[in-house]
Amino acid sequence: MAHVPAAERRPQLIRAAIDYMAREGVAAGSTRAIAAELGVAQATVHYTFGTKEGLYRAVMEQLTQDLITQVEEAAPTDAGFEETLSTLAAALWRTVREQPASHQLLTELTMFALRTPALSETLESHFRGATDVTARLITEAAERNGQPLAQPAETIARFFLAGFDGLTTQRLSHPDEDAEHTCLQAFVSAVVAMAGGRLELVSVPAN
Repeated sequence: MAHVPAAERRPQLIRAAIDYMAREGVAAGSTRAIAAELGVAQATVHYTFGTKEGLYRAVMEQLTQDLITQVEEAAPTDAGFEETLSTLAAALWRTVREQPASHQLLTELTMFALRTPALSETLESHFRGATDVTARLITEAAERNGQPLAQPAETIARFFLAGFDGLTTQRLSHPDEDAEHTCLQAFVSAVVAMAGGRLELVSVPAN
């Protein structure tokens, strides 16, 4: 096989690991299995990431960045406060519906990282990155619309992400389209109310 530069091989291995573990589960994601998925020597994986934990760290970082990018691209730049939160929630929910395997894999990796000291910093970075981006988007929407926040943006962001994690788990465990949309609307309404808006049902696009 022709030599492939490390800068090119690394993203190939990360994508191969994501594809394999999304299909087979984290427990099956050995360096040998990932190497076989891409058709390279096991030593290539170790050379690129050092350890299995190093590979898992890269996979978590990539999954997190993929989700953040999708949400940032969906964030409106000229919408009202409630509409902005509704659009962000709809964009995130679309990733759950269209990429359930990726969300399940990220959940599995999160649980794995809780018991793996070598991944503690990666887990912290994952949650910090998601919280910071969410808080920034909330702050920008509030400032754009002259919306005073009743709680710090980070507190609202943490509430938003915690609630969304719960809805995602329900979707993965027991999907119910009608109930999910109703719960999503109620959830966004609660976030708006927490931020200082009106306590009423906020419409969320059904995608």
